[in-house]
Order: sequence, then structure tokens, then C-alpha cells
Amino acid sequence: MSRDLTIPAPSREVIRQAAKWLALWHSGEMTEGERRKLATWRASSPEHEQAWHQAEQLARKLAHIPSELGMPVLDRNERISRRDFIKPLTLLMVAMPTGILAYRHTPWQQWMADYRTATGELREVVLDDGTRILLNTASAIDVDFSGDLRQVRLLAGEILIQTAPDNARVHRPFVVDTPEGRLRALGTRFTVRQQDGVTKLAVMEGAVEASPALDISRASILHAGRQSSLSANEVHAIQPLDDKHIAWADGILYVDKMPLHAFISELGRYRPGVLRCAPEVAHLEVSGVFQLNDTDRILAALHNTLPVQLKWRTRYWVTIAGRE
Repeated sequence: MSRDLTIPAPSREVIRQAAKWLALWHSGEMTEGERRKLATWRASSPEHEQAWHQAEQLARKLAHIPSELGMPVLDRNERISRRDFIKPLTLLMVAMPTGILAYRHTPWQQWMADYRTATGELREVVLDDGTRILLNTASAIDVDFSGDLRQVRLLAGEILIQTAPDNARVHRPFVVDTPEGRLRALGTRFTVRQQDGVTKLAVMEGAVEASPALDISRASILHAGRQSSLSANEVHAIQPLDDKHIAWADGILYVDKMPLHAFISELGRYRPGVLRCAPEVAHLEVSGVFQLNDTDRILAALHNTLPVQLKWRTRYWVTIAGRE
């Protein structure tokens, strides 16, 4: 369930106290007297309880951070001091979002997501209620099922959702939250993509209610066969759905007279490293059907069909430029 926007974020000092308590809790050295002191500290203030909840939530996710980043985390084989753990945990908690309208995601949040995909990876997850979510390349989500809400937060990328009927005795709406607003599923199959401050929505089955974050009175309902996008202030014009919109779910990219710079930007989502398009060839048009599991082959096809050359600085740094 999303946090109430009227609840202030814990102060830096309270966050640091929560981090110290958590480090002691996980150290295995906490005495019974310290357990009672922790319980008293948590009960003494709603701010303390909120900070403790954030610390616990963050610590559970820290184990998913790539080890090469050098971030000391709990539950790894190496043993670290509590002092080494407290400082980074405090810094991360200070940066944590405190409300659905305020959060802006950082790489840390994506690394700590409940579910995420690497560049070029597709992954399907099945939630507790039977809902299926397919994550596209470089995507990340958090999932929070409470007593009155089924919530998915899209932190990055794109997802395809097939909702399932809720088996709880009390109906719980299914929503997807992004920085731009909330999407409420009305028994449906739909995609959501977060890109450059805009949330893109496409509905294949059923309907979805889209509510801008800063003006929920401007909510719109999209029915099957429709697509739109929303900013924090409004839902943009509703248009017919492009039937090739979800070809990515089958590992395919369809394009028709797409400018090369836009094509390279889209292809770059599925390829690790840097992929650039030189200004002198940016206007060239690309059409075709491309298999996304072999981006090298796609680049070779561009070289063979367009007046361009591939300049390889490294395996993961390629520029598409005009032929000399």
C-alpha cells in the first residue's frame, strides 16, 4: 500500500538511529535488554516506527545489489562491521521516496527492486494472486499486496500485465504506480512503459483507468484496442492501438520508416553498452522486422542496407556513421 503523503519523512537523525538499531539486530549480538530498548524506541514515535520499517525493507533488498559495486551489505559471506554498514544504509534511506507523487527512481532503487531484468533480458513473474507480469529489457518493479490494495510500482522500463481475479474475501483493486500517476486495472491485459517523464499505456483486453499524479480529477478510462500516455498533470489523447505494440513480448521489433536515430535509441534498450547514431545519418529511415535476441545481426543489416558504416570502439561501444 502506498504511503500517505501527509506523513513527513523521518529526519536524518532518526534514520541514522534506525540504521544503528538494524545493524545491531542483524549482528547476532543483541541482548534481551537491547531488544526491549528497541521496542520502546519504535513505540515512542510514529516517525521511529516508519524509519524502522524503511530500514528493514531496505536491508532485505540490499542483498540484490551487484557485488562489484563494493557496497557492504548484510547476509553476504564476508563479515562486515556495524560501522561499515550504518553509513551507507543511512545514505540510502535518506534518498528513499516518501510518497507516490514525490518519488524519482535512481539506479540504487532499480538494483534493489523486487523483480528486475538485465539489458536484453525478458522475465515473467507470477504474483501471489495469479497475475502474470512480463518484464521487458532493463525493467524493474516493486510489488506490495496489502489488505486493501494490490500495488505494482514500475521503477524502470516496460511491463506486460495479465491480471487475475483477486481471491481475497475483500476486493482489492490492482494498480500500477509510476511517477506520472496511477493505472487501475479493470480486469485486463495491458502494457506500461516509463520513459523520459512520460508513462505510456496500451490496453489489449478489458480496460484501465489512468489518473495523473497531480490531478486525479482528470482521470480517463482506456478500453481494449486503445493507447495513450500520461504526464503528472494530464492523460494525453487516446488513440487506436498499434497491433505491433507488444511484439517485444515475442522478442521482435517492427518498424516502418522510423528515423535511424530513433531506431538506434530503441535498439539500444536491448544492447549492453553504448550505441550511438552520428548526426549526418540520423534522418535515414529504417523499415523491417528484427529479432531482438541478436543485436549484432541487426547492426550488420543496417550496414548492408543503408549508406552507413559501423565504428567499433569496443565490443560495447558502437557508432553508426556515414560511409567515407
